[in-house]
Amino acid sequence: MLTIFTLIILFGALAFPTLMLTLTYPLSHKWALFWSNYITTRTDRVVFAILRYYRGFRFLGGKDNISDLPKQFLVISNHQSFLDIVVYLLYFGRMGKEVRFVAKDDLNKVPMVGKMLRSQGHCMIPRKGGASIAMKHLEQFGERVMKKNQMPVIFPEGTRSKDGKLKEFYSAGFRRIVQYTHIPVAVCALDGGWKLSKMGDLFTNLKKGAYRVKVLKVYNAPESREDEKSILEEAHSLIENQLEQWRNLPPASLDV
Repeated sequence: MLTIFTLIILFGALAFPTLMLTLTYPLSHKWALFWSNYITTRTDRVVFAILRYYRGFRFLGGKDNISDLPKQFLVISNHQSFLDIVVYLLYFGRMGKEVRFVAKDDLNKVPMVGKMLRSQGHCMIPRKGGASIAMKHLEQFGERVMKKNQMPVIFPEGTRSKDGKLKEFYSAGFRRIVQYTHIPVAVCALDGGWKLSKMGDLFTNLKKGAYRVKVLKVYNAPESREDEKSILEEAHSLIENQLEQWRNLPPASLDV
């Protein structure tokens, strides 16, 4: 019963800005961007506050290596849920960083999310467009984030891990963005989203759960293909080790 009440409260918090985004999106990019930014800078904090108060669900943002983050950088991370986007917007937003994601255009079908991502200038890769189209989108994305001093985020797994197990990393997207940005690389890990990938999970896994995120290592901008390969390989190991460490923690632990 309490979970249903929590969902009603969440819906109430999201309903008005979502309605305004839906109404303004086809009419004015300026206003659509305003409401998109409102959702990602204010509403996300309200959502996590509601989840913590009513269900004990915590957002645990690690503080390690934050001081090593440069002015602009590329984030590579594992991927578990479309909520990962909300988590990183909140995590880096607290540091005054503006992040932009590489995502599949399937998210266009998710209410609010698709309009929000498009109006903010995230990279929406067409699933059926082929490799050449995807690379063109990444090139334009790289140029755009550099011009606006934004932090690009890419999930090298290419798709969400529904069971939380780390999948193989693919290098093409990462390499293309690196070639167009020439910026340092921050390896991040997150965990918790895979437990909330379906609506039914909200009733079973939300209570006293946690979404953890942490910067694991920061690399200088890669200067060669060998550097790119080395970073991606080590990133996979770092994230895998961090996931194992988190999952061996006692359920009530606040460590990140």
